[in-house]
Amino acid sequence: MPLRSLRFTSTAVVLTAMASALTAHQPAHAAADRIRLGNTADVSRSAWNGPAFTMNGAGGIVAASTTRAIDEIRGGTGALDVVVLAGSAPTSGSKTPECDTITGLSGVNSCTTWTLTAAADGNNSQVNADVRNAEFVYFAGGDQCRYAAWKGTALEASVESVVAKGGGSGGGSAGHHINSPIVYDACNGSVTSAEALANPYDRYISFTTGMFEWANYGAVVNDSHFVTRDRMGRTMAFLARSVKDGLAPGGAAWGVGVEEGGSLFLDRNGMATQYGKDGYVVLADHQPEQAVDRKPLTYSGFKIWRLTPGSTFDFKNRPTCGYYLRSVTNGVADANLYSGTPVTDCGSQGGGAALTESEPNDTRDTADDATVLTSPASLTGGMKSTSDRDHFKLSVNAGQTVSVNCGVPSAYDADLYWLDANGSTLGRSVNNGAGTDESLSFTRTGSGTGTYYLDMEAYSGSGSATYTCTVTKI
Repeated sequence: MPLRSLRFTSTAVVLTAMASALTAHQPAHAAADRIRLGNTADVSRSAWNGPAFTMNGAGGIVAASTTRAIDEIRGGTGALDVVVLAGSAPTSGSKTPECDTITGLSGVNSCTTWTLTAAADGNNSQVNADVRNAEFVYFAGGDQCRYAAWKGTALEASVESVVAKGGGSGGGSAGHHINSPIVYDACNGSVTSAEALANPYDRYISFTTGMFEWANYGAVVNDSHFVTRDRMGRTMAFLARSVKDGLAPGGAAWGVGVEEGGSLFLDRNGMATQYGKDGYVVLADHQPEQAVDRKPLTYSGFKIWRLTPGSTFDFKNRPTCGYYLRSVTNGVADANLYSGTPVTDCGSQGGGAALTESEPNDTRDTADDATVLTSPASLTGGMKSTSDRDHFKLSVNAGQTVSVNCGVPSAYDADLYWLDANGSTLGRSVNNGAGTDESLSFTRTGSGTGTYYLDMEAYSGSGSATYTCTVTKI
């Protein structure tokens, strides 16, 4: 997807300069532009099952995580409406790249793209009517300073109303940034890791707070394009600043960095699942040894969790294990920032359990028994041949919703099926391409407890590389 705007710099300083910085960021004002795809009438429904959130490392839609958000919000039945908010129009190609993808997903009634180029557009009545009637709002990539300028407008309250009714919010790149409670707003320009570590009070570093504060996601600073643009260092500087300046309650700040092609899905209970590419959670839990203007950062012991596709992280009950440590000394970060050996093994902390397939499990009669596993459960296996099928047996209680997210390696293309006790297919995910993730959700509407089977089937290719399916029950 093309970038929606170019990097911008100015000599303005910190938050009080946001108005002038925003003026510099935007072109001459154009009228708010609306393009709607799908049905012209909105869905009418009294209750929704969210909230659910998607935090993407780049501006584009990640189909697997978006599908899961849609399924969880609608409870696996019916359809919903989506609004995409953009601060500028794409410079080439489709005018609605996000909605082009979203309308191809199951359970979508409509997708409306609004391009808003002025802060005043946040009070546009038709924009706010569309948002309030939607069940999911997605902030496109581009320039988060434009989104931060909507703080205090009717649009901020409208987005919050979508989440409050059981809908959801998400975004990619700049849209990822705006969905954290501490927003690196880039209103003075974009900062590199080298610049931020050399001076954590660099003029390009400014924050917006008090905008969107989603449940279970407190004290977080989001960052995007994480590995490709080497942004671990600047996230460390953002966290040190957040602790030093009192932006994070409780004296601890958390960074969530997502790589391009990755998406962090967050459910209504605060459980996150990583999709596509890696994500990182970074914790600064003490005052920095040195964080002052015009001096390099020194901070010992950032705690870092690497989230590979299919792995989970409990934001409601944040773990105290499973991390590796990295430090910054006089502006120089330790080597190997993006990988490390955990200092401690979580064991059973954080809930959940794991099960590795044991062949033969090609039929329901030989299925691996996952009924005793707690949620979230991790199921792993491999497509040993082009005709391999792996079955896992699960139990689901009345009214319970099960979400399955499978990270598939690039060695093969595998499809995911959800079967009832008799082997009938109740749901499927058959995305095309080797290494393409699969996901689905199912809600048991019957009484009592039912037996079901998760069936992973080789579509093309094979190999010893393992897939991981995360099964979450709510």
